Amino acid sequence: MDNFLKKGERIEDLGLNQLKIIQNPDFFCFGMDAVLLSWFVSQRIKGLVHIIDLGTGTGIIPLLLYGKTKAASITGVEIQPPLVEMANRSITLNGLSEKIKIIEGDIKNPGDEMIPNYYDVVVSNPPYMRAKAGLKNNCETKTISRHEVLCNIEDILIFSKRMMKDHGRLFLIHRPERLGDIMSLMRHYKIEVKQLQFIYPSIKKEANLVLIEGRKSGKPGLKTAAPLIVYHEDGQYTPEIYDIYGMKRPE
Repeated sequence: MDNFLKKGERIEDLGLNQLKIIQNPDFFCFGMDAVLLSWFVSQRIKGLVHIIDLGTGTGIIPLLLYGKTKAASITGVEIQPPLVEMANRSITLNGLSEKIKIIEGDIKNPGDEMIPNYYDVVVSNPPYMRAKAGLKNNCETKTISRHEVLCNIEDILIFSKRMMKDHGRLFLIHRPERLGDIMSLMRHYKIEVKQLQFIYPSIKKEANLVLIEGRKSGKPGLKTAAPLIVYHEDGQYTPEIYDIYGMKRPE
């Protein structure tokens, strides 16, 4: 196992069906948004679906979706070679090479391994910041993960329209301030927004994340799920967050 890890890496237990992931703080480690998105997806899909995760990073969403769904196949696409290599080692670590496939690729120029009109579900936890917005991190990997340097929301929608089956479903997590543009672009690319769920850090703060479900060639009709509050005023997780993480609630 010592030879399996590289300098600076660690193995984290995901607390789900004994699944583990390799992380390196020098790169972009997964956060709550990936956990929330995986939960959101798992609550809304059934059966042996084919899933593709865009910008999979170190493979956290494919691993969580494997643990939470009965997907027939899960593919993760990542443009950064070091993250692809790390994700593949995590898949090997869990013995899931036949269930989860990690592809090095660019969604703007998908290769033959990505099949048009094939996927039932497209998932993405994309970069939130516009390319010129905010302070960019000195680490290129973190900059690419946080800013729309190599792909933006429109690229994700173009890919989804091409690669999803008719009536396939797209799931995103993003910032509420980008929601107007996202919904407009989704309708432009014939992906109808069907459900939103806003995430609030606490009851007294504004929403800082929104979960989005869209359907290719779907009919108009939008529902909003009950808001999800992350923290009580005392700083403890709410019961909903404990349940999403699969953690035991404190007495």
